[in-house]
Amino acid sequence: MGLLLDSFWRAAGCCLKPRVLAASLLPLAAIVLLACAAGWLFWAPAVSWARDLVGHAAWLEGMGGWIGRDRAGQAAAVVAPLLVIVVAGPVLLMGGLLATTTLMMPMLLRWVSACRFSGLERKQGASLLASLAWALGSVLAALLALVVTLPLWLLPPLMVLLPPLILGWLNYRVMAFDALAEHASRQERVSIFRRHRWPLLAIGVACSVLGAAPGVVWISGWLFLAAFVVLVPLAAWIYTLVFVFSALWFIHYCLAALAQLRSQSSGPAALDRSSPVPTDHVLPS
Repeated sequence: MGLLLDSFWRAAGCCLKPRVLAASLLPLAAIVLLACAAGWLFWAPAVSWARDLVGHAAWLEGMGGWIGRDRAGQAAAVVAPLLVIVVAGPVLLMGGLLATTTLMMPMLLRWVSACRFSGLERKQGASLLASLAWALGSVLAALLALVVTLPLWLLPPLMVLLPPLILGWLNYRVMAFDALAEHASRQERVSIFRRHRWPLLAIGVACSVLGAAPGVVWISGWLFLAAFVVLVPLAAWIYTLVFVFSALWFIHYCLAALAQLRSQSSGPAALDRSSPVPTDHVLPS
């Protein structure tokens, strides 16, 4: 429990560092660039296509019978750009987040390793290909679990409990593996996964619950289309900040657990080489 809370407060403190906050704004920059490029290339054709699609919609044709054809055409002109935004928003959001999160985990790992675990030997226990295969296998297993347990979601208690547990397990499997891939050997990684299974799962579940916060903002973007342009980037930033916090929590916990494992297995002689530096040095500003 001590290691769990210690890594939590360290991760929270790291999220307040200017460097981390600046990195968490990367999705906004990515989304703005993608939106500007897509708007310049595809906005006019997309709106024209959406206007044709909306113009042939049965509900709008029926509306034209009692509000008049002119007003129905005006409604189509208003609905078409909104339809393009609604369709393009998720694509832009996921593209920006995917590009950002792919780069952020290694970046955060380098920061924490350099500032707190500089003496921890890197045993390169897993390659990039192994990490990708592990992540893919974990995602497929989580999707299978979601599909298999879907009928149980009709029961009110399980509806609330099952999704965070499955997503928490996925967080634990993927993030803990990536946090240890560079420093731990395969045997050390297996040992840490076995010894710290429940604390790591608890971190994963807590992070999956935190991950629901951007969804509230995201849903608000659909409900209040006038604020869509503001709320969707805000949801992207909150999601990235939650991802950063989750990654830092796993990194601090896993590397500290690895340092403890090596000090226990090698005795006092290894303690000076693998123990973290004093707690006031977490991440540079």
